[in-house]
Amino acid sequence: MPEHIHTPIFVVSPDGWRDYELIDCGGFEKLERFGKYVLIRPETQAIWDKSLSDSEWRRRAHARYVGTGVNSGHWEQYRPIESPWTLRYLVGGQSLEFNLELTRFKHVGVFPEQAVNWTYIVSALKTMPVDRPKFLNLFAYTGGSSLAACAAGADVTHVDSIKQVVSWSRSNMERSGLDGIRWVVEDALKFAEREVKRGNRYHGIILDPPAFGHGPKGESWKLEKQISRLMQAVFALLDREHSFLILNTYSLGFSSQLIGNLTAQICAAQQLEGAHWLGELSLASTTGFLLPLGVLYRFEMGR
Repeated sequence: MPEHIHTPIFVVSPDGWRDYELIDCGGFEKLERFGKYVLIRPETQAIWDKSLSDSEWRRRAHARYVGTGVNSGHWEQYRPIESPWTLRYLVGGQSLEFNLELTRFKHVGVFPEQAVNWTYIVSALKTMPVDRPKFLNLFAYTGGSSLAACAAGADVTHVDSIKQVVSWSRSNMERSGLDGIRWVVEDALKFAEREVKRGNRYHGIILDPPAFGHGPKGESWKLEKQISRLMQAVFALLDREHSFLILNTYSLGFSSQLIGNLTAQICAAQQLEGAHWLGELSLASTTGFLLPLGVLYRFEMGR
């Protein structure tokens, strides 16, 4: 295996957020402000005690998600909440706007920690010596990275296996005053491998695969079993002159060293040379905690 240098980085949410705040975290929960509403949601990584009292959390919260099993639970609503409501993130002079709502899976329509990737994507695409870079967003959810790439002038392909989520992403694009994103409802791994067979290449790729899930036709997805095959495909899709790749993994079983070993092996096999960064994606709470939210890996060629 060739020498493969990783520079540890500790990523904290950037200053572009005005509408989001991680107020406190602990006791396996987090207290967050999304615009004018404050929510309590489960957080498996917050194993320490809360800084603020339970009564203070309850006083501030508009709603709390109570989990009753894996990916199941319900919201306890304490005060009225509009549905949907809007959240904004400013990057590169463009306001990315998201329609939010309370879902039965505890999510609300945005992962705020991903904002650091949106900022990177805009900067990387705008400085790339390519007229109209091609950008691919796999496991794209409600499209924050797609919006950022579109705002930077890229030709964007957005892939997610859930049709309703793709429709949600389209509404975010329209609310942000953007246009032209290509929407694909498909299993991300199957799409990536077909793109390799077609000989297509991209100047930027981001993927944020879940630990487990299902495709549009009921395909089973387990990250630990399929990540090697997936990463082989996405590395093969990179433009060989100017490109970047971003991988996020939010899974308690995935360490940065695991990702480092995997990417080193694939890059050696495909004879790819570039710069590598590997670290932990985190959010800073107002009460002083750094909440870890998974491994962040970046690879660049020709930058």
